[in-house]
Amino acid sequence: MAVPKRKTSKAKRDKRRASSYRLPKVTLVKDKETDELIVPHRVNPYTGMYKGRKVIDVE
Repeated sequence: MAVPKRKTSKAKRDKRRASSYRLPKVTLVKDKETDELIVPHRVNPYTGMYKGRKVIDVE
């Protein structure tokens, strides 16, 4: 059975555990029609369009 040769320090252990708490990077794409940055695969909040179709009414 494998046994660690040295004790892992608290700092090393905590750094390893903290890597999963980072905020995910937000992916943004430029809209072809309005040139605004939007989140992909969502309804465009500025135009109400999704996949080339009008989905919601925007004032």
